[in-house]
Amino acid sequence: MDQAARAVLEQLPTLTHRGLVVDSPPGAGKSTLVARAADTLAQSSTPCPVIAQTNSQVDHLLRRFARHHPHLRTARLTATDYTVPHDLQAHPGIRIGTRIEALEKTADVIVGTAMKWATVTDRRWPWAIIDEAYQMRSDTLLWTAGIFERALFVGDPGQLDPFSEVATDRFHGLSHDPMNSAVAVLLANNRDLPVHSLPVSWRLPPSAVPPISNAFYPSTTFHAGSSEADRTLTFSPLDIRTPTDEVIEHAARTGWALFELPARITGQHDAEAFHTTLGIADRLLTRRAITTCEANPEGHALQPGDIAIGTAHRSQAHDIRALLARHYPQLHGVTVDTANRLQGCEFRVTIVLHPLSGRGDASAFHLEAGRLCVLTSRHRHACIVVARAGIAELLDAHPSNDPAHPGAASKIADGWEANHAVLAHLTQHTIYAQAQPRRRRG
Repeated sequence: MDQAARAVLEQLPTLTHRGLVVDSPPGAGKSTLVARAADTLAQSSTPCPVIAQTNSQVDHLLRRFARHHPHLRTARLTATDYTVPHDLQAHPGIRIGTRIEALEKTADVIVGTAMKWATVTDRRWPWAIIDEAYQMRSDTLLWTAGIFERALFVGDPGQLDPFSEVATDRFHGLSHDPMNSAVAVLLANNRDLPVHSLPVSWRLPPSAVPPISNAFYPSTTFHAGSSEADRTLTFSPLDIRTPTDEVIEHAARTGWALFELPARITGQHDAEAFHTTLGIADRLLTRRAITTCEANPEGHALQPGDIAIGTAHRSQAHDIRALLARHYPQLHGVTVDTANRLQGCEFRVTIVLHPLSGRGDASAFHLEAGRLCVLTSRHRHACIVVARAGIAELLDAHPSNDPAHPGAASKIADGWEANHAVLAHLTQHTIYAQAQPRRRRG
Protein backbone atom coordinates (compact mmCIF):
# COMPACT_ATOMS: atom_id res chain seq x y z
CA MET A 1 0.00 0.00 0.00
CA ASP A 2 1.12 3.56 -0.60
CA GLN A 3 2.04 6.00 2.16
CA ALA A 4 -1.36 7.75 2.21
CA ALA A 5 -3.24 4.48 2.82
CA ARG A 6 -0.83 3.47 5.57
CA ALA A 7 -1.38 6.84 7.26
CA VAL A 8 -5.12 6.14 7.39
CA LEU A 9 -4.65 2.71 8.95
CA GLU A 10 -2.21 4.05 11.51
CA GLN A 11 -4.63 6.80 12.58
CA LEU A 12 -7.62 4.51 13.12
CA PRO A 13 -6.67 2.97 16.51
CA THR A 14 -6.02 6.39 18.09
CA LEU A 15 -8.82 8.38 16.41
CA THR A 16 -10.74 10.63 18.81
CA HIS A 17 -13.18 12.06 16.24
CA ARG A 18 -16.46 10.32 15.43
CA GLY A 19 -15.28 9.58 11.93
CA LEU A 20 -12.60 9.79 9.27
CA VAL A 21 -13.18 10.44 5.56
CA VAL A 22 -11.01 9.08 2.76
CA ASP A 23 -11.44 10.49 -0.76
CA SER A 24 -10.39 8.00 -3.40
CA PRO A 25 -10.12 8.76 -7.13
CA PRO A 26 -10.78 5.94 -9.65
CA GLY A 27 -8.60 2.88 -9.09
CA ALA A 28 -6.76 4.31 -6.09
CA GLY A 29 -7.14 1.15 -3.99
CA LYS A 30 -10.38 1.99 -2.20
CA SER A 31 -11.52 -1.64 -1.87
CA THR A 32 -8.03 -2.64 -0.74
CA LEU A 33 -8.13 0.04 1.96
CA VAL A 34 -11.59 -1.06 3.12
CA ALA A 35 -10.41 -4.67 3.44
CA ARG A 36 -7.19 -3.70 5.23
CA ALA A 37 -9.08 -1.39 7.59
CA ALA A 38 -11.60 -4.12 8.41
CA ASP A 39 -8.72 -6.47 9.15
CA THR A 40 -7.22 -3.85 11.48
CA LEU A 41 -10.48 -3.07 13.28
CA ALA A 42 -11.51 -6.73 13.60
CA GLN A 43 -8.69 -7.50 16.02
CA SER A 44 -10.91 -6.74 19.00
CA SER A 45 -13.46 -9.11 20.52
CA THR A 46 -16.36 -7.62 18.54
CA PRO A 47 -16.91 -7.86 14.77
CA CYS A 48 -16.47 -4.91 12.45
CA PRO A 49 -19.57 -4.01 10.42
CA VAL A 50 -18.87 -3.05 6.79
CA ILE A 51 -21.66 -1.09 5.13
CA ALA A 52 -21.93 -0.93 1.33
CA GLN A 53 -24.66 0.58 -0.82
CA THR A 54 -25.65 -2.21 -3.21
CA ASN A 55 -25.70 -6.00 -3.16
CA SER A 56 -23.13 -6.15 -5.95
CA GLN A 57 -20.75 -4.01 -3.88
CA VAL A 58 -21.25 -6.32 -0.89
CA ASP A 59 -20.53 -9.38 -3.01
CA HIS A 60 -17.39 -7.71 -4.43
CA LEU A 61 -16.10 -7.00 -0.92
CA LEU A 62 -16.81 -10.56 0.22
CA ARG A 63 -14.74 -11.96 -2.66
CA ARG A 64 -11.89 -9.61 -1.77
CA PHE A 65 -11.96 -10.71 1.88
CA ALA A 66 -12.02 -14.38 0.84
CA ARG A 67 -9.13 -13.92 -1.60
CA HIS A 68 -6.83 -11.57 0.29
CA HIS A 69 -7.83 -11.99 3.97
CA PRO A 70 -8.74 -15.68 4.31
CA HIS A 71 -7.81 -15.67 8.00
CA LEU A 72 -10.81 -13.44 8.78
CA ARG A 73 -14.12 -15.05 9.65
CA THR A 74 -16.35 -13.21 7.21
CA ALA A 75 -20.16 -13.06 7.21
CA ARG A 76 -22.78 -11.60 4.92
CA LEU A 77 -25.89 -10.00 6.40
CA THR A 78 -28.46 -10.31 3.63
CA ALA A 79 -32.11 -9.63 2.92
CA THR A 80 -34.46 -12.58 2.65
CA ASP A 81 -35.40 -11.72 -0.94
CA TYR A 82 -31.82 -11.55 -2.28
CA THR A 83 -30.14 -14.62 -3.73
CA VAL A 84 -26.46 -14.61 -2.85
CA PRO A 85 -24.23 -15.73 -5.78
CA HIS A 86 -23.45 -19.43 -5.73
CA ASP A 87 -19.68 -19.00 -5.39
CA LEU A 88 -20.20 -17.09 -2.14
CA GLN A 89 -22.78 -19.56 -0.82
CA ALA A 90 -20.36 -22.41 -1.46
CA HIS A 91 -17.31 -20.69 0.02
CA PRO A 92 -16.32 -22.40 3.30
CA GLY A 93 -14.97 -19.19 4.82
CA ILE A 94 -18.15 -17.13 4.40
CA ARG A 95 -21.25 -17.39 6.56
CA ILE A 96 -24.56 -16.05 5.27
CA GLY A 97 -27.52 -15.03 7.38
CA THR A 98 -30.56 -12.79 7.43
CA ARG A 99 -30.38 -12.01 11.17
CA ILE A 100 -27.50 -10.39 13.00
CA GLU A 101 -27.94 -12.72 15.99
CA ALA A 102 -26.86 -15.68 13.87
CA LEU A 103 -23.63 -14.02 12.73
CA GLU A 104 -22.17 -11.67 15.31
CA LYS A 105 -20.67 -14.25 17.67
CA THR A 106 -18.76 -16.18 15.03
CA ALA A 107 -17.57 -13.43 12.65
CA ASP A 108 -14.71 -10.96 12.57
CA VAL A 109 -16.24 -8.91 9.75
CA ILE A 110 -19.92 -8.63 8.79
CA VAL A 111 -20.75 -7.10 5.40
CA GLY A 112 -24.18 -5.93 4.30
CA THR A 113 -26.03 -3.19 2.47
CA ALA A 114 -26.93 0.03 4.23
CA MET A 115 -30.64 -0.75 3.92
CA LYS A 116 -30.12 -4.13 5.59
CA TRP A 117 -27.99 -2.63 8.37
CA ALA A 118 -30.78 -0.08 8.96
CA THR A 119 -32.95 -2.97 10.23
CA VAL A 120 -30.48 -3.61 13.07
CA THR A 121 -31.71 -1.42 15.93
CA ASP A 122 -30.52 -3.15 19.10
CA ARG A 123 -26.76 -3.42 18.56
CA ARG A 124 -23.84 -0.99 18.74
CA TRP A 125 -20.21 -1.58 17.75
CA PRO A 126 -17.07 0.48 18.36
CA TRP A 127 -16.38 0.85 14.63
CA ALA A 128 -18.00 0.56 11.23
CA ILE A 129 -16.65 1.04 7.71
CA ILE A 130 -18.87 2.70 5.10
CA ASP A 131 -17.84 1.87 1.54
CA GLU A 132 -18.91 4.02 -1.44
CA ALA A 133 -19.83 6.66 1.14
CA TYR A 134 -20.51 9.34 -1.47
CA GLN A 135 -23.27 7.11 -2.87
CA MET A 136 -24.97 6.84 0.52
CA ARG A 137 -27.93 9.17 1.02
CA SER A 138 -27.88 11.31 4.15
CA ASP A 139 -31.12 9.80 5.44
CA THR A 140 -29.58 6.32 5.14
CA LEU A 141 -26.66 7.47 7.27
CA LEU A 142 -29.19 8.67 9.85
CA TRP A 143 -30.83 5.24 9.86
CA THR A 144 -27.52 3.42 10.42
CA ALA A 145 -25.57 5.86 12.61
CA GLY A 146 -26.88 4.28 15.80
CA ILE A 147 -25.02 1.01 15.27
CA PHE A 148 -21.47 2.43 15.57
CA GLU A 149 -19.48 4.83 17.73
CA ARG A 150 -16.94 5.73 15.02
CA ALA A 151 -16.82 5.14 11.30
CA LEU A 152 -14.39 5.17 8.41
CA PHE A 153 -16.05 6.73 5.35
CA VAL A 154 -14.39 5.70 2.07
CA GLY A 155 -15.61 6.82 -1.33
CA ASP A 156 -15.00 8.48 -4.66
CA PRO A 157 -16.15 12.12 -4.70
CA GLY A 158 -16.26 12.20 -8.50
CA GLN A 159 -18.63 9.29 -9.03
CA LEU A 160 -22.42 9.19 -9.17
CA ASP A 161 -24.34 11.04 -6.46
CA PRO A 162 -27.15 9.27 -4.59
CA PHE A 163 -30.24 8.97 -6.74
CA SER A 164 -33.94 8.39 -6.28
CA GLU A 165 -36.65 7.13 -8.60
CA VAL A 166 -39.18 9.56 -7.10
CA ALA A 167 -39.25 13.36 -7.27
CA THR A 168 -37.30 15.04 -4.45
CA ASP A 169 -37.54 18.71 -5.52
CA ARG A 170 -39.42 19.66 -2.36
CA PHE A 171 -36.36 18.84 -0.26
CA HIS A 172 -33.87 21.02 -2.19
CA GLY A 173 -32.13 23.53 0.06
CA LEU A 174 -33.36 21.99 3.29
CA SER A 175 -30.88 20.85 5.92
CA HIS A 176 -32.56 17.44 5.97
CA ASP A 177 -32.51 16.92 2.18
CA PRO A 178 -32.20 13.11 1.95
CA MET A 179 -30.55 13.36 -1.47
CA ASN A 180 -27.46 15.02 -0.03
CA SER A 181 -24.64 12.50 0.18
CA ALA A 182 -23.76 11.14 3.58
CA VAL A 183 -20.25 12.59 3.37
CA ALA A 184 -21.47 16.07 2.41
CA VAL A 185 -23.80 16.21 5.42
CA LEU A 186 -21.21 14.64 7.70
CA LEU A 187 -18.58 17.25 6.83
CA ALA A 188 -21.07 20.12 6.96
CA ASN A 189 -21.92 19.24 10.56
CA ASN A 190 -18.44 18.10 11.67
CA ARG A 191 -16.00 20.59 10.18
CA ASP A 192 -13.06 19.33 12.22
CA LEU A 193 -13.35 15.77 10.90
CA PRO A 194 -10.06 14.55 9.38
CA VAL A 195 -10.14 14.05 5.60
CA HIS A 196 -7.50 12.03 3.76
CA SER A 197 -7.00 11.60 0.02
CA LEU A 198 -5.45 8.69 -1.84
CA PRO A 199 -3.17 10.42 -4.36
CA VAL A 200 -2.41 7.55 -6.77
CA SER A 201 -4.62 5.81 -9.32
CA TRP A 202 -3.34 2.30 -9.91
CA ARG A 203 -5.97 1.67 -12.59
CA LEU A 204 -5.83 4.66 -14.91
CA PRO A 205 -2.84 4.92 -17.26
CA PRO A 206 -0.86 8.19 -17.38
CA SER A 207 -2.79 9.24 -20.50
CA ALA A 208 -6.08 9.20 -18.57
CA VAL A 209 -5.20 11.03 -15.38
CA PRO A 210 -4.96 14.66 -16.64
CA PRO A 211 -8.34 14.74 -18.47
CA ILE A 212 -10.17 12.81 -15.74
CA SER A 213 -8.63 14.86 -12.95
CA ASN A 214 -9.26 18.21 -14.65
CA ALA A 215 -12.86 17.42 -15.55
CA PHE A 216 -14.10 15.63 -12.45
CA TYR A 217 -11.71 16.19 -9.53
CA PRO A 218 -10.96 19.93 -9.35
CA SER A 219 -10.36 19.73 -5.59
CA THR A 220 -8.55 16.37 -5.48
CA THR A 221 -5.25 15.98 -7.29
CA PHE A 222 -3.87 12.54 -8.07
CA HIS A 223 -1.42 10.90 -10.43
CA ALA A 224 -0.97 7.55 -12.14
CA GLY A 225 0.86 4.76 -10.37
CA SER A 226 2.20 3.43 -13.68
CA SER A 227 4.45 4.93 -16.31
CA GLU A 228 3.76 5.20 -20.04
CA ALA A 229 6.16 2.33 -20.70
CA ASP A 230 4.26 0.02 -18.32
CA ARG A 231 1.05 -0.12 -20.37
CA THR A 232 0.95 -1.14 -24.03
CA LEU A 233 -1.79 -2.29 -26.40
CA THR A 234 -0.69 -3.86 -29.68
CA PHE A 235 -2.39 -5.67 -32.57
CA SER A 236 -1.56 -8.10 -35.30
CA PRO A 237 -0.78 -6.26 -38.59
CA LEU A 238 -3.13 -6.17 -41.57
CA ASP A 239 -3.18 -4.85 -45.12
CA ILE A 240 -6.58 -3.14 -45.34
CA ARG A 241 -7.54 -0.69 -42.59
CA THR A 242 -11.13 0.32 -41.90
CA PRO A 243 -12.22 3.32 -39.78
CA THR A 244 -12.73 0.83 -36.95
CA ASP A 245 -9.10 -0.28 -37.27
CA GLU A 246 -8.05 3.36 -37.24
CA VAL A 247 -9.96 4.06 -34.03
CA ILE A 248 -8.58 1.09 -32.08
CA GLU A 249 -5.04 1.81 -33.28
CA HIS A 250 -5.34 5.45 -32.26
CA ALA A 251 -6.65 4.40 -28.84
CA ALA A 252 -3.76 1.97 -28.49
CA ARG A 253 -1.25 4.76 -29.14
CA THR A 254 -2.82 7.52 -27.05
CA GLY A 255 -5.20 5.84 -24.58
CA TRP A 256 -8.22 7.65 -26.05
CA ALA A 257 -10.34 7.75 -29.19
CA LEU A 258 -13.64 9.34 -30.18
CA PHE A 259 -15.39 7.49 -33.00
CA GLU A 260 -17.72 10.12 -34.39
CA LEU A 261 -20.83 9.08 -36.33
CA PRO A 262 -22.73 11.52 -38.56
CA ALA A 263 -25.00 13.98 -36.73
CA ARG A 264 -28.53 12.68 -36.23
CA ILE A 265 -31.15 12.89 -33.50
CA THR A 266 -31.89 9.31 -32.51
CA GLY A 267 -32.88 9.48 -28.86
CA GLN A 268 -31.92 6.55 -26.67
CA HIS A 269 -32.25 3.86 -29.34
CA ASP A 270 -29.54 4.27 -31.95
CA ALA A 271 -29.08 0.94 -33.70
CA GLU A 272 -26.13 2.19 -35.74
CA ALA A 273 -24.30 3.32 -32.60
CA PHE A 274 -25.10 0.02 -30.86
CA HIS A 275 -23.64 -1.97 -33.75
CA THR A 276 -20.62 0.37 -33.79
CA THR A 277 -19.75 -0.36 -30.15
CA LEU A 278 -20.00 -4.09 -30.79
CA GLY A 279 -18.00 -3.77 -34.01
CA ILE A 280 -15.17 -2.10 -32.12
CA ALA A 281 -15.18 -4.85 -29.49
CA ASP A 282 -15.18 -7.47 -32.24
CA ARG A 283 -12.26 -5.80 -34.01
CA LEU A 284 -10.22 -5.68 -30.80
CA LEU A 285 -10.52 -9.45 -30.52
CA THR A 286 -10.19 -10.20 -34.24
CA ARG A 287 -6.93 -8.26 -34.35
CA ARG A 288 -5.67 -10.42 -31.44
CA ALA A 289 -4.90 -7.48 -29.18
CA ILE A 290 -2.10 -7.97 -26.63
CA THR A 291 -1.81 -5.85 -23.49
CA THR A 292 1.13 -5.45 -21.16
CA CYS A 293 1.09 -3.85 -17.73
CA GLU A 294 2.78 -4.10 -14.35
CA ALA A 295 0.78 -7.26 -13.54
CA ASN A 296 1.42 -8.87 -16.95
CA PRO A 297 4.72 -7.54 -18.33
CA GLU A 298 5.06 -10.65 -20.51
CA GLY A 299 1.79 -9.85 -22.30
CA HIS A 300 -1.86 -10.78 -22.02
CA ALA A 301 -4.12 -11.73 -24.95
CA LEU A 302 -7.23 -9.60 -24.75
CA GLN A 303 -10.31 -11.67 -23.89
CA PRO A 304 -14.02 -10.76 -24.02
CA GLY A 305 -14.05 -10.41 -20.23
CA ASP A 306 -11.42 -7.67 -20.50
CA ILE A 307 -13.80 -5.40 -22.43
CA ALA A 308 -16.79 -3.37 -21.24
CA ILE A 309 -19.39 -1.39 -23.15
CA GLY A 310 -20.91 1.37 -21.04
CA THR A 311 -24.20 3.20 -21.56
CA ALA A 312 -26.31 5.80 -19.78
CA HIS A 313 -29.64 3.92 -19.95
CA ARG A 314 -30.63 0.40 -19.02
CA SER A 315 -32.66 0.10 -22.23
CA GLN A 316 -29.51 0.83 -24.26
CA ALA A 317 -27.55 -1.84 -22.41
CA HIS A 318 -30.45 -4.27 -22.94
CA ASP A 319 -30.55 -3.60 -26.69
CA ILE A 320 -26.78 -3.99 -27.06
CA ARG A 321 -26.86 -7.28 -25.14
CA ALA A 322 -29.65 -8.51 -27.40
CA LEU A 323 -27.63 -7.60 -30.52
CA LEU A 324 -24.56 -9.27 -29.05
CA ALA A 325 -26.44 -12.52 -28.40
CA ARG A 326 -28.05 -12.48 -31.85
CA HIS A 327 -25.25 -11.28 -34.12
CA TYR A 328 -21.96 -11.38 -32.16
CA PRO A 329 -21.74 -14.72 -30.33
CA GLN A 330 -17.95 -14.41 -30.45
CA LEU A 331 -18.28 -11.51 -27.99
CA HIS A 332 -19.86 -13.65 -25.27
CA GLY A 333 -18.28 -12.50 -22.02
CA VAL A 334 -18.05 -8.79 -22.91
CA THR A 335 -19.66 -6.75 -20.13
CA VAL A 336 -22.48 -4.43 -21.27
CA ASP A 337 -24.01 -2.26 -18.57
CA THR A 338 -24.90 1.20 -17.33
CA ALA A 339 -22.64 3.60 -15.47
CA ASN A 340 -24.50 2.84 -12.24
CA ARG A 341 -23.69 -0.85 -12.55
CA LEU A 342 -20.13 -0.36 -13.80
CA GLN A 343 -19.16 1.82 -10.87
CA GLY A 344 -16.30 0.15 -9.01
CA CYS A 345 -15.46 -2.17 -11.94
CA GLU A 346 -12.20 -2.29 -13.91
CA PHE A 347 -11.43 -3.42 -17.47
CA ARG A 348 -8.50 -3.33 -19.83
CA VAL A 349 -10.47 -1.55 -22.57
CA THR A 350 -13.79 0.27 -22.34
CA ILE A 351 -16.13 1.35 -25.13
CA VAL A 352 -18.48 4.16 -24.10
CA LEU A 353 -21.69 5.25 -25.80
CA HIS A 354 -21.67 8.96 -24.93
CA PRO A 355 -24.71 9.94 -22.81
CA LEU A 356 -25.41 12.94 -25.10
CA SER A 357 -24.99 11.07 -28.39
CA GLY A 358 -27.97 11.49 -30.72
CA ARG A 359 -29.95 13.64 -28.30
CA GLY A 360 -31.94 16.77 -29.04
CA ASP A 361 -31.77 17.99 -25.45
CA ALA A 362 -29.33 17.93 -22.54
CA SER A 363 -31.21 17.02 -19.38
CA ALA A 364 -29.72 16.97 -15.89
CA PHE A 365 -29.56 13.17 -16.08
CA HIS A 366 -27.46 13.19 -19.25
CA LEU A 367 -25.26 16.05 -18.04
CA GLU A 368 -24.49 14.50 -14.65
CA ALA A 369 -20.74 14.65 -14.17
CA GLY A 370 -20.60 11.45 -12.13
CA ARG A 371 -22.16 9.42 -14.95
CA LEU A 372 -19.57 10.50 -17.51
CA CYS A 373 -16.81 10.13 -14.92
CA VAL A 374 -17.70 6.49 -14.26
CA LEU A 375 -17.94 5.67 -17.95
CA THR A 376 -14.57 7.21 -18.82
CA SER A 377 -12.57 5.95 -15.83
CA ARG A 378 -12.99 2.15 -15.86
CA HIS A 379 -10.03 1.35 -18.14
CA ARG A 380 -6.42 0.31 -17.61
CA HIS A 381 -5.28 0.75 -21.22
CA ALA A 382 -7.72 2.61 -23.46
CA CYS A 383 -11.16 4.24 -23.56
CA ILE A 384 -13.01 4.51 -26.88
CA VAL A 385 -16.04 6.82 -26.97
CA VAL A 386 -18.74 6.41 -29.62
CA ALA A 387 -20.87 9.48 -30.29
CA ARG A 388 -22.78 11.28 -32.98
CA ALA A 389 -21.49 14.65 -34.12
CA GLY A 390 -23.12 17.75 -32.63
CA ILE A 391 -22.51 17.32 -28.89
CA ALA A 392 -20.59 20.60 -28.62
CA GLU A 393 -23.47 22.49 -30.25
CA LEU A 394 -25.94 20.67 -28.00
CA LEU A 395 -24.02 21.76 -24.91
CA ASP A 396 -23.87 25.36 -26.10
CA ALA A 397 -27.63 25.31 -26.71
CA HIS A 398 -28.29 24.04 -23.18
CA PRO A 399 -26.05 26.04 -20.84
CA SER A 400 -25.96 25.01 -17.21
CA ASN A 401 -28.66 26.91 -15.32
CA ASP A 402 -29.33 24.68 -12.33
CA PRO A 403 -30.29 26.79 -9.32
CA ALA A 404 -27.91 26.90 -6.37
CA HIS A 405 -29.41 25.66 -3.11
CA PRO A 406 -28.16 26.23 0.43
CA GLY A 407 -27.12 23.25 2.43
CA ALA A 408 -24.34 20.68 2.40
CA ALA A 409 -21.79 21.27 -0.35
CA SER A 410 -21.12 18.47 -2.83
CA LYS A 411 -17.68 17.78 -4.28
CA ILE A 412 -19.20 16.70 -7.60
CA ALA A 413 -18.01 18.79 -10.55
CA ASP A 414 -20.45 20.83 -12.61
CA GLY A 415 -21.84 18.50 -15.28
CA TRP A 416 -21.97 21.04 -18.10
CA GLU A 417 -18.37 22.12 -17.55
CA ALA A 418 -17.18 18.53 -17.13
CA ASN A 419 -18.83 17.48 -20.40
CA HIS A 420 -17.20 20.37 -22.24
CA ALA A 421 -13.80 19.53 -20.73
CA VAL A 422 -14.00 15.87 -21.77
CA LEU A 423 -15.23 16.77 -25.24
CA ALA A 424 -12.39 19.26 -25.70
CA HIS A 425 -9.92 16.51 -24.85
CA LEU A 426 -11.60 13.99 -27.17
CA THR A 427 -11.53 16.48 -30.04
CA GLN A 428 -7.79 15.79 -30.26
CA HIS A 429 -8.51 12.06 -30.67
CA THR A 430 -11.43 12.05 -33.12
CA ILE A 431 -11.74 9.43 -35.85
CA TYR A 432 -14.63 10.00 -38.25
CA ALA A 433 -16.83 7.12 -39.32
CA GLN A 434 -17.30 8.91 -42.64
CA ALA A 435 -14.85 11.11 -44.53
CA GLN A 436 -15.32 14.78 -43.69
CA PRO A 437 -16.00 17.19 -46.58
CA ARG A 438 -13.08 19.45 -47.39
CA ARG A 439 -13.57 23.15 -46.93
CA ARG A 440 -13.00 25.39 -49.92
CA ARG A 441 -10.12 27.79 -49.58
CA GLY A 442 -10.80 31.48 -49.88
